[in-house]
Amino acid sequence: MSLVARIHRRFAHLMRELAQFGSVGAIAFVITFAIGNGLHTGLGVGPLTSNGVATVVATTFSYLANRYWTFRHRDRTGLGREYVLFFALNGVGLVITELFIGFSHYVLGLDGAVFYNIALVIGTAVATLFRFWSYKKWVFLPASAPHVDPASGLPEAPSAEAAAEGPGATRATPGRAPRLRRPLDRTAEDYAEI
Repeated sequence: MSLVARIHRRFAHLMRELAQFGSVGAIAFVITFAIGNGLHTGLGVGPLTSNGVATVVATTFSYLANRYWTFRHRDRTGLGREYVLFFALNGVGLVITELFIGFSHYVLGLDGAVFYNIALVIGTAVATLFRFWSYKKWVFLPASAPHVDPASGLPEAPSAEAAAEGPGATRATPGRAPRLRRPLDRTAEDYAEI
């Protein structure tokens, strides 16, 4: 198998997630751009306020699209927990973008739609890197992560039965042979050939 094929197979899932996350992010950016510019240049609202309002609207869209499309294969740990964490992490992303816009407008004195949009694009790019990493780490957990209590948002302790069996232990379903993970996932006949 070629090196490119092995790399593709290994990272295909991540690349698919990145492509979907990027598509959602592009649409959310268009929402932020349109509302932010409409408020700032059209209605004369301050640059930070207009970006803040636009980001809240785009974040709601982004949460729904990421939960039900980009990260739909990941565990669901409760809509309330995910939504609060998602908005909190987007708040950090908003602060990152606001720092770029505020620095451009208030420190450098670059006023006007062009400079606002340049700062918005750069700030959004930096915030997007943080968002992708933080969503995968804290909001949309992998299927192998411990179950999270929806009320507290904390991982639940393993049951006494699971703890007694040890880490990584699985229980076979009666009447069915346990399914092993690759590369040992072969039938007995395959082993006879070796």
